[in-house]
Amino acid sequence: MTSGGAPIARDPEEHYNVAEWLVDRHVDGGRGGRVAIRFQGRSVTYSQLWSEVQRAQRALADMGLVPGDRIAIVANDEPEFIAWFLGAQRGGFVPVPLSTMLTARELALVIADSRAAVVAVSVEHQHRLALVAETAPDLDHIIVFGRPEPLRGNRLSVFDADDFGYAQPPVADTTVRSQAFWLYSSGTTGLAKGVMHTHNNMQVTAETYAARVLETTEDDRFFSIAKLFFAFGLGNSLTFPLAVGGTTILDPRPATPSGALETIGAERPTLFFASPGFIAGLLDVQPDPSAFESVRASVSAGESLPAELLQRFTGRFDHPILDGIGSTEALHTFISNTLTHQEPGSSGVPVPGYDIELRDEQNQVVDTVDTAGYLHVRGPSIATGYWERDEATAAAFIGGWLRTGDVYQRSSNDYWTFLGRSSDMIKAGGIWVSPAEVESVLVEHPDVLEAAVVGARDNHGLETTVAFVVAGSGHTIDQSRLVDHCRERMAAFKRPRRIIEVPELPKTATGKIQRFALRSGLRSGPAAR
Repeated sequence: MTSGGAPIARDPEEHYNVAEWLVDRHVDGGRGGRVAIRFQGRSVTYSQLWSEVQRAQRALADMGLVPGDRIAIVANDEPEFIAWFLGAQRGGFVPVPLSTMLTARELALVIADSRAAVVAVSVEHQHRLALVAETAPDLDHIIVFGRPEPLRGNRLSVFDADDFGYAQPPVADTTVRSQAFWLYSSGTTGLAKGVMHTHNNMQVTAETYAARVLETTEDDRFFSIAKLFFAFGLGNSLTFPLAVGGTTILDPRPATPSGALETIGAERPTLFFASPGFIAGLLDVQPDPSAFESVRASVSAGESLPAELLQRFTGRFDHPILDGIGSTEALHTFISNTLTHQEPGSSGVPVPGYDIELRDEQNQVVDTVDTAGYLHVRGPSIATGYWERDEATAAAFIGGWLRTGDVYQRSSNDYWTFLGRSSDMIKAGGIWVSPAEVESVLVEHPDVLEAAVVGARDNHGLETTVAFVVAGSGHTIDQSRLVDHCRERMAAFKRPRRIIEVPELPKTATGKIQRFALRSGLRSGPAAR
């Protein structure tokens, strides 16, 4: 077992409320005039945010919510998201951020599953709530950030968020163990699961990863491509900046390289957060190196960052990019590279405060270096389980450990390398092949922007390696050249037997490649040699 340090301990019986810690603490300490949020050219100070948080808290209480009741949030990255999220927590209610990328049917299913009494929604997403109103029996109220339109023919009351008056309600009597928020995991099959987090968990991620790895301060300005409704984005754009009295930069638009560069140029962030796919897209447009001159460090998560992308990024922008791994269940990053050292192709070392170990198929600890095993993590930000999913909870949360579903190996100097999801590993010729290893070789080729590798059965029923590749702008994929590139760099049993060019890779909302979608779409084709 590798230990990243002792967990942070707090008295479980004493009063504690994370919204109070994130906002009230700064106002009470005389820092209310500091800028908490930058949004479309305007600033929101901590004092202004404090007033909006309390207004949201009182509005929810006036609607009849009691501590523990859920409020779903379907909103863009905007100040209202943060105010209503924290207002719910300050009142002892449980905010449930949901992806704005979900369809009306998907939203209806998840909101019904959460038994939310209220939905807070950005005005441009309001039209998708008609179906929700029909299928979520516990839902009574809709709060719209903007001028709402009536939902015809349904029983729900609809309010404009600006209709509520200001107030100063007391902080709810919560503790570190109280339910603070849920995040729905992006499952590949079936209904997504509600991941339940307590009030303690957000401060833990700020005091471990943000403080001890990113070394965040009140002078930092945070800009995240991942949106607030993701665990990654929630930490980047809410927890980490507010924890230190810094500034979060919110962009409500769908993320694009050109839009990100525009925001970076205007707002001058010091910390930038993105996925490997977005990093590849940024490099593909070949921005001027000066575009990132304000950024002291970038962070990548969602998928393993190929060594080639890391080296190209740091070579162009001359600041470190830190790859790491986290999960919705752990709330944020628990293995990471550091500001002083980035190991290309590796997720890094354990974040202080977390214990990491590998186990085999018999659930026995794997102590041997450079040996594959199933990654388990233990730490103070782990969720309490899945909402009303007893079997899934029992399978993932085992004796204080979280079974992540990722396959890793550990080097002799304690660097941890991602090999693939347990369901994505390929057994070619009786030998295990890591998709991540093959993908890292493919993206080293100058014509390849992104790559994803899956296993597929050949005409003899044997599993072989198949690669899907996306060409960079102005490049074309020459199959024979790419095959030669692979032949020079990896053993024969690892090499792709088919190479398929695609315009883009299917991904989840969190940026993870949907390898199951690639496998399901495979058809017979010519083999690479």
